[in-house]
Amino acid sequence: MIYSITVASLFHSQNFIKAGEREAARCDTWAQLVERGCMEGDIISPENTFSFSKNIALSNTALDKEEPIQLRPQEVNLKLKPGLPCTFKLDFQRVEGYPVDLYYLMDLSYSMEDDLRSIKTLGNELFNALQGITKKGQIGFGSFVDKTVLPFTNTNPEKLNKPCAETEKYCQPAFGYRHVLSMTENKAEFESEVNKQRISGNLDSPEGTLDAIMQAAVCGDRIGWRNSSTRLIVLTTDDGFHMAGDGKLAGILEPNDERCYMDNNLYSKSNEMDYPSVGQVANQLEKNNIQPIFAVTKNMEQVYRELSKMIPKSEVGVLSADSHNVVELIKNAYNRLSSKVTVTHDALPDNVRVTYTPLCPEGGTSRDKGVCNNVGVSFNVTVTADECMDSVMSFLIGPLGMKDKLKVNLSTHCKCECNDIVMVDHQNCNGKGRVNCGMCSCNAGFVGQMCECSIGEKDESSLRAACRKDNGTDCEGRGDCVCGICQCYTLPGGSTYYGTHCECENESCEKFQNKLCGGNGKCRCKNCECNPGYEGTACQCKKSDEQCRTLSGSVCSGRGTCQCNQCKCIEGYQRPYCLTCPACHSPCITKGKCIECWGFQTGPFSKNCSQACASINKFKMVEMLPPGKPCDVRDVENCRVFFTIEQLDGEDNYTAQILKTRECPKLPNIYAIIGGSIIGVTVIGILILLLIKGLFYMKDLKEYRKFMSDAQKTRWSEVSDICLHIKNITLSMAELHSSGLHYTTWGALFIKHSCKI
Repeated sequence: MIYSITVASLFHSQNFIKAGEREAARCDTWAQLVERGCMEGDIISPENTFSFSKNIALSNTALDKEEPIQLRPQEVNLKLKPGLPCTFKLDFQRVEGYPVDLYYLMDLSYSMEDDLRSIKTLGNELFNALQGITKKGQIGFGSFVDKTVLPFTNTNPEKLNKPCAETEKYCQPAFGYRHVLSMTENKAEFESEVNKQRISGNLDSPEGTLDAIMQAAVCGDRIGWRNSSTRLIVLTTDDGFHMAGDGKLAGILEPNDERCYMDNNLYSKSNEMDYPSVGQVANQLEKNNIQPIFAVTKNMEQVYRELSKMIPKSEVGVLSADSHNVVELIKNAYNRLSSKVTVTHDALPDNVRVTYTPLCPEGGTSRDKGVCNNVGVSFNVTVTADECMDSVMSFLIGPLGMKDKLKVNLSTHCKCECNDIVMVDHQNCNGKGRVNCGMCSCNAGFVGQMCECSIGEKDESSLRAACRKDNGTDCEGRGDCVCGICQCYTLPGGSTYYGTHCECENESCEKFQNKLCGGNGKCRCKNCECNPGYEGTACQCKKSDEQCRTLSGSVCSGRGTCQCNQCKCIEGYQRPYCLTCPACHSPCITKGKCIECWGFQTGPFSKNCSQACASINKFKMVEMLPPGKPCDVRDVENCRVFFTIEQLDGEDNYTAQILKTRECPKLPNIYAIIGGSIIGVTVIGILILLLIKGLFYMKDLKEYRKFMSDAQKTRWSEVSDICLHIKNITLSMAELHSSGLHYTTWGALFIKHSCKI
């Protein structure tokens, strides 16, 4: 909806803004302003303005010296009223004989060997086909394989130098992307450079296709793209392509930065930078007005058709087995590209919309782009600014794949362009200001709708601070701050905001059956005050607690309130009667110390049991507990105390039954322990003494045996000396015998037995 501004002067329409109305009430639709009494002559409703900055007529043919004009207009100025669309006509006419730059980008992996042989013989035919399109055609040539790192290429030095089969004689070293020939019109030069090309190879099936397209797009000076030409890249391959992220397989983590890196006609960062994404390639092709033609084998057709959907102004053709049909493929693809005109825009300013309506039979309104299948077409372009803009903003519109662009300079009408008679100290401003667009513009030191407030020595900011709640907006945005006091606005229903900061109003309370406060109460500062007998946030319920009463007659078990005949339980307890609390701690644990205190007067609360354990207001000592699993707790004497506990009405109100008999552990026999300890120590002492005695005995025995051995050796030594002496005597007697003398028998026997002779 388009709004207008009333600028009726206060002199003629001093009652237009009624008491309690905000100044924003001056802004409304034309019909509403007139209905409210504003004179049509006093309504300011600025219209959109459109003008040409550059509007040169379209060219019929390509001229040698001047750049042809294919798009009209070339630059326009728009000043729009927010929300009001503006439509203008855009004409496009493709110039006959417009220059064409064709860059032939070929996959030279080993599987493309027969295709390379074919292209070497098709140079003349390719040039003739280009001449049939335009007399100003140029051709360039480039080739690619893949990154020369594992796992994409065998990095063995011999394999890097010759990545083809052993039987292949003509094989060039592995490479990523090579620019072979810049744009030229010389057919012989093209054929010569193509004939020099040799096949190469790599390991995996996908190729470095996107690397090659990216460098061909961004290295414009090296490739030789002309400023005014239709730019085509013809890509021939029989395999898929690597994309962003695949470089991580080779440890390449640096993302592609969409810049040119060409040294000696080779892509120098091939092994240092990851493959580009499809989005990056599409962006650079569009930015540089390049239209790709994918000439691929049948097995890759579907892959590249999916790729073509993501790249505007691209075509796909199917190559024959040896690429002999590539010339016809290029001609057909070019005809399809040149017959379809797609107009779109670059990045738009915030809150700006552009739609296109092609003026051709097959055209339809589209927000993003307009498409027509004709060489000469027109489009209705509609631009809408939804909000005010601070300054003039610009954006470009033009056909994809073409250099020609329309520049749109856009600004907005957001100020009242009033023609008030300048009257200083206007009487309707209490002589303290002048009228500007129907409102008082006060002199220094005065504020207010009629400049009725003198701020004196105070500054305006301190007065406004008094009108702000919690440093928020003036009067909560529901009134005007006049002399530090909020003057609240009137609501559409006739009532007014009220309160110190206009924080209250009586029209937005909760409704029931489409009635404010259900018709059973009054709205007071956004809250319902119910009539007697009613309750609820919208006074929708009659007061009753019938459905909230338990069997004991309590309301919500004393653990909640009854609202609209339903229990609203305190946190943790569950409806309908707030009986259970699954998330609460069990009283078997929380009340254990109090059970010990009440039942046996022991534990930490024994001195003030009645105060600390008032929550157990009733207990009974029993000989036997009722059936069921009882609670138990250990007291200060390590005895187990058994009990049952039941919650009564109320949040912390219990009754308990405590078993009189505690289960205590038996005391140990002190005398047996002491006696046993003494006996044990004695036995251990005796055993230690016996062990020491045994060790000494073994040592003495060893020394005795050594002594006896030494003594035996000494005795035999003495006997040996006597025997030697007797032996000498015997020899002497033997000599006497030999001379006729005799020795005694006892001597011979002694020698025989004692000396073992």
